[in-house]
Amino acid sequence: MNKTEADPTEIMDKETPAAESEVTEEDQEDHGEGDVTDAKPDRKGRFILFGSKKKDGKLQEKEQSSESHYRIVSPTFQYKMSHRRIGKCIIINNKNFDDKTGMNVRNGTDRDAGELFKCFKSLGFEVFIYNDQTCKNMERLLKEVSEEDHSDSSCFACILLSHGEEGMIYGTDGAIPIKSMTSLFKGDMCKSLVGKPKLFFIQACRGSEFDDGIQTDSGPPNDTIETDANPRHKIPVEADFLFAYSTVPGYYSWRNPGRGSWFVQALCNVLDEFGKQLEIMQILTRVNYKVATTFESWSEDPRFSEKKQIPCVVSMLTKELYFN
Repeated sequence: MNKTEADPTEIMDKETPAAESEVTEEDQEDHGEGDVTDAKPDRKGRFILFGSKKKDGKLQEKEQSSESHYRIVSPTFQYKMSHRRIGKCIIINNKNFDDKTGMNVRNGTDRDAGELFKCFKSLGFEVFIYNDQTCKNMERLLKEVSEEDHSDSSCFACILLSHGEEGMIYGTDGAIPIKSMTSLFKGDMCKSLVGKPKLFFIQACRGSEFDDGIQTDSGPPNDTIETDANPRHKIPVEADFLFAYSTVPGYYSWRNPGRGSWFVQALCNVLDEFGKQLEIMQILTRVNYKVATTFESWSEDPRFSEKKQIPCVVSMLTKELYFN
């Protein structure tokens, strides 16, 4: 049985321009058909899964989308997206890890980063990719962004691509609590983003459980809602966050070394088609559906065959979010 990863090495911290974020030859060669997890390779054995085909032997099938979408839209309940800028999108793409971490190379993540760059740029974000960041550098980077003036921005987005455990994300040199980075953008820490959506997309494992799948056939009203954040009124410091995790707590998250992670493939597919039409929760619900129904692992080892995955959305948004 092939090992899932190669021996990792530390890479110097750097910001990657768009041209460098495309899929690499290394990702395309030798790794095109295997699915792996973003977790330490010492819990359930080292393994590689081949394909993401359904039981009929067919690969992903393009879903037919309905021609009409109906939704009651009220400007009062929408985030204001008419600032001069949509906002920044920070992508932290960790591929190589120190030997001491026990974590292997995340082949396929460069493709994820490249596709996400294109998707969020098309939505109007100013996108920056940072490769192979240590824990200290990840926290420093996001602290600097949180201290910037976002007054002319409508929102903020951050995407973390790495190995992980429940509540933790890996830098190249070890693990760091996710909350130590996201908390930098709370209302009492980042005043210029108060009342604005702060979006975090996290592609990483959250535990060591497998989802075997199962066969199947098939707020109170408030008349005093403000349309924008008003500094004269208090709002919770934890408000207006959205966390889109690639998997639910306790479970592995799957990544194909050639095509990228299941979650990012689905997210980019839905954003490309509906990113400027649907509300963010509609978008992420479709991502959930696509990951749940399109992907399934297969392996010669039955312990690792026919595994499934479902992403998880945790929303503290107080209004609807459209990117149009």
